[in-house]
Amino acid sequence: MTRKQRRLVLIGVAGAILFSAVGLMLVAFQDNIVFFNSPSDVIANKLAPGKRIRLGGLVEDGSVERLDGTTIRFVVTDTANELKVVYTGLLPDLFREGQGVVTEGAMGADGIFVADTVLAKHDETYMPREVADALKEQGHWMGEEGEEAAANEAPAEAQGVVTQ
Repeated sequence: MTRKQRRLVLIGVAGAILFSAVGLMLVAFQDNIVFFNSPSDVIANKLAPGKRIRLGGLVEDGSVERLDGTTIRFVVTDTANELKVVYTGLLPDLFREGQGVVTEGAMGADGIFVADTVLAKHDETYMPREVADALKEQGHWMGEEGEEAAANEAPAEAQGVVTQ
């Protein structure tokens, strides 16, 4: 075997090993990758019970219901559709009605989302792009433009302007 042939064989074997390693990683990650969904996505796709997803949106006003112990029931909405969620555990301090939330869990056979993780966000800054776009379309998002407008409407004292 010439030197050139050995080099080609070595490159071919290294490429096959690399290709196999990437293929095995993709197969292993397939079950662990969790994609974000809004309530509209979940309803439109009719997800099978037991399939793990991330559900995000706003906690609907007046929907938080504390059941026995640490079990909480609430509704997540993207202003177009809503989905009931049940969670057992301690909620983050920032969790409240009207705020953004991302839950991770699976759909139950009864159509209620059973969450095992709840993440609350203090504002829309950390909201996934899909939910932010849906809220902008519905007119419920106060992004950068809305915050500037709200600051301009605030009294002078709130803006830090001292008047005499």
